[in-house]
Amino acid sequence: MFKKILIANRGEIAIRVMRTCREMGIATAAVFSEADRKSLHVCFADEAFCIGPAPAIESYLNSDAIITAARQSGAQAIHPGYGFLSESSEFAQKCHDAGLVFIGPSACVIEQMGNKTLARKAMLAHGVPVIPGSVEALDDFEQVLEESRDIAYPLMIKAASGGGGKGMRIVNCREELHEAFLAVRREAYGAFADSRVFIEKYFPHSRHIEVQVLADSIGNVVHLFERECSIQRRYQKVIEECPSPVVDNQLRQQLTAAAIRAAQAVQYTGAGTVEFLVDENKRFYFLEMNTRIQVEHSVTEFVTGVDLVKEQIRVAAGMSLGTEQAAIVMNGWSIECRLYAEDPLNKYMPDPGVIEKLNFPEGPGVRVDSGVYEGWEVSLYYDPMIAKISTWGRNREEARLRMIRVLDECVVCGVKTNLLLLQHTLQDRRFVAGDLDTHFLQEVSRSSSEDQFEHDMAIIGAVCAMIASGKKGKNRMSHDQGLWRMASKYQFWSNRF
Repeated sequence: MFKKILIANRGEIAIRVMRTCREMGIATAAVFSEADRKSLHVCFADEAFCIGPAPAIESYLNSDAIITAARQSGAQAIHPGYGFLSESSEFAQKCHDAGLVFIGPSACVIEQMGNKTLARKAMLAHGVPVIPGSVEALDDFEQVLEESRDIAYPLMIKAASGGGGKGMRIVNCREELHEAFLAVRREAYGAFADSRVFIEKYFPHSRHIEVQVLADSIGNVVHLFERECSIQRRYQKVIEECPSPVVDNQLRQQLTAAAIRAAQAVQYTGAGTVEFLVDENKRFYFLEMNTRIQVEHSVTEFVTGVDLVKEQIRVAAGMSLGTEQAAIVMNGWSIECRLYAEDPLNKYMPDPGVIEKLNFPEGPGVRVDSGVYEGWEVSLYYDPMIAKISTWGRNREEARLRMIRVLDECVVCGVKTNLLLLQHTLQDRRFVAGDLDTHFLQEVSRSSSEDQFEHDMAIIGAVCAMIASGKKGKNRMSHDQGLWRMASKYQFWSNRF
């Protein structure tokens, strides 16, 4: 087993990995940019190394600086977390060449699964259903036009390389095709230095469901059931749950069997996620495979009791999986909400600033993963996620009601957040019924905008009433108890005037 691991990431995922390392008796080394000098993950590690200025390209994406830090620390392995270099085949190969263990699959597997056209070919060869579309990457518009003749509209143009919701356009008719092609090429080249694209059938009313898998180097592959990830904005997940409310036992068996075939097809090792699109008729299609730990892994851990990071580390150290398929069972239900410093009323734009007041919920069946604290400044340079809040219940309704309670206790002052949107979503009648698709949040956002306005007006009214009356005693409380509580809880009202 490793004696020391360097975590090539920041924020909550760096802390998450460090916690498991501590339980395993493994020392940790952190890396940080100049903007993150006072970050929690820096304090949490046994030692820390500055790797460059604030921009990610000069720090967290600087593979040479990270490998230098790993050598200086004496670490034997590097855990990449998610994002940044976690799915970089070049970084994985550099680690190998430097004599360091990359905690994840091999560089060739990352490269194969990171290229959407290569991944589609591998899945087709092993009987995993894929969305109808082009098999090869496309370089020019004539190729796109020719391939589109065999696919009914609407269709989607995607970057052949990359992910994270970048380089994607929905095309509803032939007249939109050329403009969408040019837009995707520009975005793909800017984000991934690869302007090639591919096209596939688009399903307007579909679900995004993924299967968690674990695999070791001696051929053992297990699944840890599915996660529902249809609540998204800009193709980025916001609310996830395990299991999915639409997946019955028959569909679950089919999905998990396909996910295991996908992992076996590329001789996968470590923790990975096979993502599927499920249409209105419960037909499913392979989307992609994420060759890393997922942001939403906490809901799977809640339901199965398996520490996914521990399994990643064990496999990377050459050990076999610490669990067998028969021992992995679902216990209850878990829901995760991603709390962002962003403004849902302004196209989800990030809202950087200092967190002036912070209160995270507690109680049974509650897990909060965060890398921020009161007084911490949410930076322009990185993802504005404040926390992942997860709840567990004996069933979906208990997990949902617990999450509503938890979100009601959550207080973040100084920056705008998506808290009210999360609350509204959890209480929407369609969410309660499990009637979800990938457009769900767009529809909820429209109705929650009106609620946001009414909410703000109520707070301002409460404050004005308190100022006018000058009373704060029992009489005042009984006079307008609801507004008083609202104004007391949401202390950011003062920033609204």
